Amino acid sequence: MDSVGPFAYTGPMTPDAPSETRAPAATWEQALATLTAPGAAFELVDGEIRGVPVKLFRNAPPSLREFLAAARAKGDATWLVYENERWSFADGLARIDALANALVRTFGVKPGDRVAIAMRNYPEWIFSYFAVTAIGAVAVGVNAWWTTEELDYGLRDSGSRVLLADHERIERVTPLLGALDVQVVAVRCHASVALPPGVVRYEDVVEPFAGAAPPEVKVDPDADAMILYTSGTTAHPKGVVSTHRAILQSLFAFACRAIANVVARPPKEPHPYPTCYILIVPLFHVTGLVPVMLGATLGGNKLVMMYKWSPERALELIERERVTTFVGVPTQSHDLLESPKFATTDTSSLQSVGGGGAAAPTALVKRIESSFQRGRPNIGYGMTETNAFGPGNTGDDYVRKPASTGRVVPICEIRVVDQVSGKPAPTGEVGEVCFRGPHLFRGYWNKPKETADVLAGDGWLRTGDLGYLDDEGFLFLVDRAKDIVLRAGENISCSEVENVVYAFPDTYECAAFGLPHERLGEELAVAVYPKPGHTLDPEALKRHVGQHLAAFKVPSRVFVFDEPLPRNASGKLLRRALRDQLAASATAS
Repeated sequence: MDSVGPFAYTGPMTPDAPSETRAPAATWEQALATLTAPGAAFELVDGEIRGVPVKLFRNAPPSLREFLAAARAKGDATWLVYENERWSFADGLARIDALANALVRTFGVKPGDRVAIAMRNYPEWIFSYFAVTAIGAVAVGVNAWWTTEELDYGLRDSGSRVLLADHERIERVTPLLGALDVQVVAVRCHASVALPPGVVRYEDVVEPFAGAAPPEVKVDPDADAMILYTSGTTAHPKGVVSTHRAILQSLFAFACRAIANVVARPPKEPHPYPTCYILIVPLFHVTGLVPVMLGATLGGNKLVMMYKWSPERALELIERERVTTFVGVPTQSHDLLESPKFATTDTSSLQSVGGGGAAAPTALVKRIESSFQRGRPNIGYGMTETNAFGPGNTGDDYVRKPASTGRVVPICEIRVVDQVSGKPAPTGEVGEVCFRGPHLFRGYWNKPKETADVLAGDGWLRTGDLGYLDDEGFLFLVDRAKDIVLRAGENISCSEVENVVYAFPDTYECAAFGLPHERLGEELAVAVYPKPGHTLDPEALKRHVGQHLAAFKVPSRVFVFDEPLPRNASGKLLRRALRDQLAASATAS
């Protein structure tokens, strides 16, 4: 599960916007009704996607190509700030157009072809994403933490024709180049750095097309736009495929909810700063990509990018750039408040502080509310499969109900179903959370069975999360039905980790699970029963896992048992009971 928080959107809120977007409403529901009425900025219309009736935002652009065209009107306004670099909308779009031409004319990329992006959060990540989607190709967001083995799987699984990668990812992919049919472009690799044979530099690819008009391509709203990989209960990550329409409907849903919140729940005091986002989560995750990056671009706002997460550096940038919108996992909000620099840094520009990725402790919600001059706490719940959008909670409602992830806007239907009967559960009763709407993914790449397991023919998505709805429609999450661990917003598949642990020579049986962690939300743990006569070294096991999986998938705690792990009468491993037992033991100690 990838979770997100609400974001600010200034488009319809400008002085020349329709008056109904500025008129105060008595309730949140009335604000939504006004914003989505006929003729309003977020007017809703009836539609159909893959045979499923849905509500659609009439004014959402039909594709990311048209979405990008609207950004051209921003001209010399600042778009991206990366370290000491500043990119205007005009500068960034010129790079996007040049790269789009290179993909078509140099590499022969056609609509529907996959182009992988593997790098840290550089401006070139954003340029690459827009260049790929503007020509009707499919952007594949590769997890920058992945090892060589994982990169091999992702590139083969997606069938990517071109890979745009930075130096760190180039080093990891080099051993694969002889076996993979992929053309590699090196991003931000200094001229003094020797590149593997066949790898070309980004500058050499882009500069020949400087000043060229964007290629003429017609992009269908229901064409595939991107693949993002997510961990779940399978041994390998699954490629989540989203269409142009789904991404943009999700984006408008965030905007609609943000404005409804402002209209119905005015801020603590007038806000003197223009909307400015800080990007503190990876772009290969749906949170950083949709509500943050695309959200900033939709509103014509400034986006401040960090080289890597550092609460001290984030505070410097918040003060220097007058950042208003901070969206991250609860761990990052906690880090910000715990930083020695927090008390001496001017954070008065912040208006929204929070995000998602895991439930925030109640104490953290209260602390955010009391620690900022204007900033209000927020939380959101979404998934890669929902293009990040789901229930959101903010401001007064969040302070009033700090354990709830909030409510949805009209395009997103939500229901909680009994796990046995599959019928809607009564208000207040726990069941599996399900969503339906135009913002949902199309399916898992080349995995029809896995798609059918979670996405029914009637359009309802089974999230695998357990929760309940109260009498006001607020969602409360209580557990996960799927065997995944959420570590600081990163999904970790228990089965993927277990497969690697089982390959360790001393392992007889194992179980992976999450344990509560004050800062990370959860930490990954494994319980291992060694082979008879073998002695298992926990540190050696961790090194083994690190050789095959990304660093965040390496267990921080290894419990070695001197007897078989507990199972039920049918032989099924009692992972949840084991987790609860060890969590209680860790708390007691």
